[in-house]
Amino acid sequence: MIEVQKFTFNPFAVNTYVVSGKNRECIIVDPACMDHREEKELSSYIHENHLTPVMMVNTHFHVDHIVGNSFVCDTYGLRPIAHKNGKIFWETAREFGSVFGLNIKEVRIPEEFIEEGDVLMTDDLQLRVLYTPGHADGHICLVNDTQQFVITGDVLFYGSIGRTDLPTGDYDLLKHSIEEKLFILPPEYKVFPGHGPDTSIGYEKLNNPFL
Repeated sequence: MIEVQKFTFNPFAVNTYVVSGKNRECIIVDPACMDHREEKELSSYIHENHLTPVMMVNTHFHVDHIVGNSFVCDTYGLRPIAHKNGKIFWETAREFGSVFGLNIKEVRIPEEFIEEGDVLMTDDLQLRVLYTPGHADGHICLVNDTQQFVITGDVLFYGSIGRTDLPTGDYDLLKHSIEEKLFILPPEYKVFPGHGPDTSIGYEKLNNPFL
C-alpha cells in the first residue's frame, strides 16, 4: 500500500508530499517548509513513521516549491531531482525569493535530471514522469499507475489551472500539457496538486472552467 502524506507549507500554501511504500522508503516532492516549525512537522512525520527518504523531487523550480530544499538536502543527504529545462529558475531563485518575501539562503542545483517517460523507483514504489510545461519550463508531473494517482504540481488544481503570467508561462502550452498528458489518464486517477485540495482527473475533465 502506497501512502501519500500532504503538508501545506509557507505563505503560498504549497503542498509538499511524502510518498512511501510498505518497505518504508520514501520520496519527498516539493519540500516547501520555510521555518523551524514546518521543518519539524516534516521531519517528525518521517521519523515517527520510520521512513527513509531516498529521493527529493521538484515538480518545478519556482521559489515557493523549493524553499525547503536545503533543509531536506542537509537532513537526509539528498540532492534535488528535476527537469533540466528549469535551469532559468534555479539561476534566479534568490532574486525571485526576495521579490516574494521568501528567503532562499542557498540554492541547491540538481545533479540528476529526469525526462518524459523516466520512472523514479524505490524498493516498492514507482512514479512515472510526464513533462508538462506551460506554467513553467521544466515542469513535470508524477504518475503512479498501481494506486492510480498523479502529483500535478502547479499544472492542474481543483477547479483551476496554473498561472501563465510568470516567466516561461504559456497558456496554450499549459492547456496542451493538461489535455494531452493528464486528461488521457483514466477518470478515477486522483490528483494531488501543488496548492489546494485533492481532486480527480474525471472531475476536472467535466467541471474545470478553464478547460
